[in-house]
Amino acid sequence: MQEVKAYIKTRKLESVTLALHRLDGITGMSVSEVRGFGRSKAQSSATHPIAGASEFSEHVKVEIVCQDHLVDAVVELLKTEAHTGLRGDGRIFVSDIRRAIRIQDGVEDSSVI
Repeated sequence: MQEVKAYIKTRKLESVTLALHRLDGITGMSVSEVRGFGRSKAQSSATHPIAGASEFSEHVKVEIVCQDHLVDAVVELLKTEAHTGLRGDGRIFVSDIRRAIRIQDGVEDSSVI
């Protein structure tokens, strides 16, 4: 199992969600509102050494846990659907999931996703 975590522009969430619904084998995702800064921080740090709240960009974090064979399709989907061509489109990270446990019944295997 793998976790695909993507930080994307808020306005791209709907198209990402719709595309994930069409991808067979994806059973769900989690979305969180996030704020942060990236490379553009370096440009403003000379005049504002401490980043203020207004300097943070607003994105959403999308988290998808899926079977290994779906990872490449999920990543390609995110690259396509979240792309605007503008600075700050976001990032995608892929991590291994070592264990998955369903709290409801204690089942511990890949069927919990």
